Amino acid sequence: MSQSLEHLQTQLRSLRFAATAYHLPTLLQKAESEDWTYRQFLQQLMNYEQKRRNEKQVERRLKWAAFPFYKSIDDFELAEQQSLSQKQLNQLRELTWLEQLYNLILLGPTGLGKTHLATGLGIEAIHRGYKVSFISMGELIHALKTEDMTRKSKLRLKRIREANLVIIDDLMFMAMDTGEANLFFHLINDLYNHASIILTSNKGPSEWGELLGDPAITSAILDRVIHRAEVIQLDGDSYRMKHRSTIFDRESVQN
Repeated sequence: MSQSLEHLQTQLRSLRFAATAYHLPTLLQKAESEDWTYRQFLQQLMNYEQKRRNEKQVERRLKWAAFPFYKSIDDFELAEQQSLSQKQLNQLRELTWLEQLYNLILLGPTGLGKTHLATGLGIEAIHRGYKVSFISMGELIHALKTEDMTRKSKLRLKRIREANLVIIDDLMFMAMDTGEANLFFHLINDLYNHASIILTSNKGPSEWGELLGDPAITSAILDRVIHRAEVIQLDGDSYRMKHRSTIFDRESVQN
């Protein structure tokens, strides 16, 4: 019996049913104890393999997304953010905007949860079967400038161009020269009508021209980004400052 079981497991592995091969003894025991029919057993076996493949796919896509941290929408402190309602958050979470190739522009000062919200929506999208890529503006400019020189940058940009959702964090955090702005425009053009983009920034679109430098490039980027976009302005006090930890007790600080 054990040799027969081992042979079945080997066959399953050869068919790339590795997870099911490992789990086969448990499935067989359950089938015997619950008197499954042949059809029920086959259904349970296929369901298990499909479930494990879906889980592995999610794991791979989470790794490829390169999120700075794992924080879901459920972890988002909505009570700290008065400019966003529960209904609006629920609408964002439904991802209808992603299906319609809409972009999101998350604006506001540092510490209000823009990156958390963007990451949470990205994680939600991955669990719904979408490909997501997260990158900071600084990392993106570096990757664009070194795409033809390093394999790492080439692979990173390949995944960005193949993604259904691209999250660019800290947009316009630093000024760009004409060459960098031109590279950024070509990436936005590649993604246009192909993927949705989430941009986080502490500067509104009206200020982007100062950092991009070239009015023509600025206009072209804005035209593609804002064509179908929802702009969300986050207001309030910095969550990180409000809940910061300290090495001093309150009395010593006051003294």
